[in-house]
Amino acid sequence: MTSLNEPPIRLLFLIGDTGGGHRSAAKGVAQALDHVFPGCFDPFICDPLRGPGAPCWLRWLTGLYGPTIRVSPWLWGVLWRMCSSPRFLGWLRRTLMSPVYRSVAKAIATWRPAVIVSFHPLTAEPAVRVRDLSAAMPPVITVITDLVTAHLSWRDAAVDRVIVPSAAIAGRCAQDGMPNGHYVETGLPVGPEFSQPPASAPERQALQRSLGLGGRFLVVVTGGGEGSGGLYRRTVAILRKVEDVDVAVICGRNQRVRRRLTRLAEKAGGRLTVHGFVDNMAAWLRCADIVVGKAGPGTIAEATCCAAPLVLTSYLPGQEEGNADFVVQAGAGSHVPRPRDLAAEIARLRNDPAALAAMRAASARAGRPRAAADIAGLIAEAANDPLGWTGPPDPAYGHRQLAALTDPDPDPVPVSLGG
Repeated sequence: MTSLNEPPIRLLFLIGDTGGGHRSAAKGVAQALDHVFPGCFDPFICDPLRGPGAPCWLRWLTGLYGPTIRVSPWLWGVLWRMCSSPRFLGWLRRTLMSPVYRSVAKAIATWRPAVIVSFHPLTAEPAVRVRDLSAAMPPVITVITDLVTAHLSWRDAAVDRVIVPSAAIAGRCAQDGMPNGHYVETGLPVGPEFSQPPASAPERQALQRSLGLGGRFLVVVTGGGEGSGGLYRRTVAILRKVEDVDVAVICGRNQRVRRRLTRLAEKAGGRLTVHGFVDNMAAWLRCADIVVGKAGPGTIAEATCCAAPLVLTSYLPGQEEGNADFVVQAGAGSHVPRPRDLAAEIARLRNDPAALAAMRAASARAGRPRAAADIAGLIAEAANDPLGWTGPPDPAYGHRQLAALTDPDPDPVPVSLGG
């Protein structure tokens, strides 16, 4: 049992700031650890691809991800498929990605973590390689942050456990020959602010007013961390074709489209608000009548946890393939690739409250708000017994500990993190 006087257990979370989903997932799990096991863990989030320890040319190279998916998503699809070849992936790791191994080795030597958790496909294999050369041998866990289609680089590293977000990726792990118990399905982790109960209609209107809106039918348009997916064209189509709706656009890192939309907002009569990165995304999703965006895994996970109906406009070739079908089959949204059809779909839902309510209920059912706590429990198990961590996974471990911490019984069961 961990004493209150003992220092917290160190963890190393490896990410890459290509898009916003990897860091968001790591932060969600870190917050869940602090909530379920308060004061017991000290996770350090490290980006060996774009962080300060990476060489300038590697930061520049990985920084091309955002412009590529905004301007030439087809090119990204070609590169994604090329790297799906084991031979090409091995060459990439030996050459362009070789500094990642050095950065990971430095982070492990400096931080001395009890568990290493990889939230990016290009950080798991370096973690395993460096770990195997060290004396401490901490467990390595992969948390896959793609929803339906997982690249080979997520699955080929010899990690101790793979945490998957969906049955589709669990099935692919089985096809790869992973033994049952080596991978566990939890859902995609989101921050605690996305895990509140769905807002009622009056609560949504109150939230809208708190955000400076008039309380009308609200369409939130988002393009993920990179602001991709043709935000400008789709916003113009909604404003021109659909009357009596407010539109809020979250542009992420895309400063160019933010400037264009800000000029458009000056002529929109107060119907359009434009934002870059926001720290209250959960509030925007919870009060939205419809969320419009590309089929990014983070957007889908956060929106469904907030019970927001989704109208998906595009998907990134490669890792986002299958995401739109996942949402449509769940009944949580629709897939409308063309801007003119997008406006018609929003008008249809605007005028069909029953259909919109059914979509909202399906979105709530598709959400996995407990995923971060489940993953926190699996990490705690690994930290508890790193050498004997070979038994079946227990994804409900974190929830049982949380129930113990919040039990009104005056003598709660203590959290055990060590033998």
